[in-house]
Amino acid sequence: MALKAEALYPRSVSRAVHSPTPGLILGLIVTLAAVVAYSGYITVQIAGLRELQNNLVDRNRKDSLQLLRIQGDLNSLALAMRDMLDNDEPYPLTAYSAQFQRIRTDLDDAIRREAQVAGNSRTSAQQQDLSSYMTQFWYAVDRTFELARNGREKEARVQIQLSLQSRQASLSAAVARLLVQNNENEEQAGEHIRQIYDRVGRQVYLFLGATLIAIVLTSLYMIQFNRRLFAQLATLSEQKSELAQKLIATQESTLRYISRELHDEFGQILTAIGSMLGRAGKHAPEGSTLRADLQEVRDITQNTLENVRSLSQALHPVMLEEAGLEKTLDWYLPTVARQAGIHISYEKSGTPFVVGGNGAVHVYRVVQESLNNLIRHSGTKEAWVRLRYLPSRLEVEIEDRGKGFQGQPARQGIGLVAMRERAELLQGSLDLLHPNGSGTLVRLTVPKDKQESDGR
Repeated sequence: MALKAEALYPRSVSRAVHSPTPGLILGLIVTLAAVVAYSGYITVQIAGLRELQNNLVDRNRKDSLQLLRIQGDLNSLALAMRDMLDNDEPYPLTAYSAQFQRIRTDLDDAIRREAQVAGNSRTSAQQQDLSSYMTQFWYAVDRTFELARNGREKEARVQIQLSLQSRQASLSAAVARLLVQNNENEEQAGEHIRQIYDRVGRQVYLFLGATLIAIVLTSLYMIQFNRRLFAQLATLSEQKSELAQKLIATQESTLRYISRELHDEFGQILTAIGSMLGRAGKHAPEGSTLRADLQEVRDITQNTLENVRSLSQALHPVMLEEAGLEKTLDWYLPTVARQAGIHISYEKSGTPFVVGGNGAVHVYRVVQESLNNLIRHSGTKEAWVRLRYLPSRLEVEIEDRGKGFQGQPARQGIGLVAMRERAELLQGSLDLLHPNGSGTLVRLTVPKDKQESDGR
């Protein structure tokens, strides 16, 4: 019974399934490239932010501290000049010389430090104006104290009022402008930093969005691929079951045909030969060698006839169709026990129900294959067969205490595969167990309604 390959494996299924590996590798490369590019971008932004903070913000703060120090010294000078003009203390103007010298020393140090940290934020004109104002102020201070030392305190006070205070005010104004400029620079730097943070934040969201999109696309691709793959596997599974049904049906049909040919054709021929030998033996002389030979040949023919009938029953018991599963097992189990030289304990329980048709054939084949495996591989001479009629199912167990599978279930032969296929055809299940740590328990369970429908 030939089966066309086109019917079993259509083009849509027989095509090679394209592996998703190239697409996944490409997606991984793109993702890694995006991560590397984004990491580089973040690194550059952070480096720029660090440079901005170090070179501008920190320097502005240090510069502002020095400017505040200068402004404090200028305020101290203003207070000292006010005291000198008020003339409330009984001290000459020269008494303030030491205080002015101390303030001058501190101012020189503050201006030097401020020039070091001002950096590029200070123009040369601004720096020159500050230096010029300071030089002119100290020149006027030296001139004032020179007048005071020469006893011309009145002229010295006029110098303070007309020159020193105005120059101190100019210095204070210049320092105040520099402080304002530093504040503006800090505000600009803060705005620039905020822009960097905002830009980086947007890039983070964009990167996360792109990553999520890549994950979703990859997941959708894998889901689609798996759906196609599982659809093809389902189709192949259906075709496998269909092929198994056809092969089992072909096997049973072939075995049934051979069994009937052996029983009918060869059986009738051997029966006729035996009858002819019996008639020929009657015509031979009593006690002659020919008569003994004919009787011996007739016995051989009879033994051959019995062997042919046994073989016919083993291939396809006619009792399955005539008496049903239970009667067939009642005959088969003692027969195989006698032929194989083993002891089979046979137990039946439950209320019997009809098991006929294909269901009876499949259950019988499972029992037959299980006992054949037991005889060939278990290494034991004892077996247990249990037939249970349960309210909702039929359960058959074949157990031995032999070697079992020795931890190698992958070496299951075609017989076990055929047993599982027969169980699936009956919409039942086949379990291979090791209940006592050794040996094998084959349990076939099939639903009752399936058997009754097959029986009808």
